[in-house]
Amino acid sequence: MRVKYRCRRISGGCAKGLALVSPEPISFYGGVDPETGKIVEEGHPLYGKSISGKILIFPHGKGSTVGSYIILRLAKRGLAPKAIINLYAEPIVAVGAIISEIPMVDSLPKEFFEKVRSGDRVVVDADKGEVVIQG
Repeated sequence: MRVKYRCRRISGGCAKGLALVSPEPISFYGGVDPETGKIVEEGHPLYGKSISGKILIFPHGKGSTVGSYIILRLAKRGLAPKAIINLYAEPIVAVGAIISEIPMVDSLPKEFFEKVRSGDRVVVDADKGEVVIQG
């Protein structure tokens, strides 16, 4: 299965890797451990999972503006996701991706979020405005 989707560029660049998908928003401040890159928010569907080196897919961010700097801290430690895909980008995650130089896109069709699963191989080309699920 190879399916291509159009998207909107938030932060430029290209990345490919394994998807890590959350149906719920993520708070980087208090929800992600900046020392390990793991989700630590109790009750979150990705609790205990590492976001490091993944194509991180979630609806949108939530929480404090400090979250932007947590993303930067993760990037400086080599623990950040390879790319971020949101249903819609909000300022906290968008700023974090931009200052950390992490490719980030949003505005994909609803079908994308219905099809993509954790473990799928995904290619993000924010510069071209394309995301490909390779299966």
